Amino acid sequence: MGTEFRLILYARDAQRAERAAAAAFARIAQLDQIMSDYRETSELSALCRRAGSGWVPVSSDLFRVLVVAQEIAQRTNGAFDVTVGPVVRLWRHARRTGEFPDAERLAKARALVGYAKLQLDARRRAVRLILPGMQLDLGGIAKGYAADEAMKELRRFGIERALVVAGGDIVAGAPPPKAAGWKIEVLPFKPSSGAEIRQLLLSRRAVSTSGDAEQFVEINGVRYSHIVDPRTGIGLIGPSSVTVIAPTGTLSDALATAASVLGPQQGSELIDSVAGAAALFLWRDHQGIHSRASKRWSSFVGRRAILSERGGGSDARKANGER
Repeated sequence: MGTEFRLILYARDAQRAERAAAAAFARIAQLDQIMSDYRETSELSALCRRAGSGWVPVSSDLFRVLVVAQEIAQRTNGAFDVTVGPVVRLWRHARRTGEFPDAERLAKARALVGYAKLQLDARRRAVRLILPGMQLDLGGIAKGYAADEAMKELRRFGIERALVVAGGDIVAGAPPPKAAGWKIEVLPFKPSSGAEIRQLLLSRRAVSTSGDAEQFVEINGVRYSHIVDPRTGIGLIGPSSVTVIAPTGTLSDALATAASVLGPQQGSELIDSVAGAAALFLWRDHQGIHSRASKRWSSFVGRRAILSERGGGSDARKANGER
């Protein structure tokens, strides 16, 4: 899925730890074979090759992820949209060449984007991409789902005290021994930017940071993020970062991407409408670094003691917001 997965866990003995970790990594590898758009042999790539040809039966994992993706797409009026694949591929090329996507190719790619063009049939567990050439990109949701599933595998072996790290997506289980939670450091921008490192204390929660700390391109003096607005086909402009806490990695992953596209005001409204979710928005302009927190953020920090910006816990791990 284009990132590195790491597991940190506590077990009664080394043998159980090794067996549990092996099972979790095997589950991650299985999901990579299903959902990666970097692999021509993945189930997702096979589905996209059949775009425009009717209904295609898919695995339960792929179908579950697409159901959640479509729910969030509808909720955000397309700010989150996994059909954005054709446009994302153009911007990947733009980051390599430093050139703005060709206008004609961008227009053709945008014509293939739109969550209404992706149809799901729950009874048959089948998917239909209505236009030939459509490409799905699960980069904003699959890693969170894989982290959730890895945690399930660890629990199957009786391991509750664990942390699953998938780039900018982290799923925390029960806290380490004698600790209130897992201490996670979130660095929204490059260390040289002067941005504060946020310390979160998490237990049985997930956190995802979406941003352009390193993946961006500057064209004619304008900085474009690798995160693309599906509604316009253009990369987000200007340095920004969104950190989302949610009950699951699947949800925090998707919400972080959606909130990045929506921006601080509309993004905060989205987060406030989702039970158990909270977010911190950071962005930088010529006047400096600015922030905005969703309504629930302060209650998590204080009264509920699930996370803290004051530190605590143990086993600090960093998420740099790469997607």
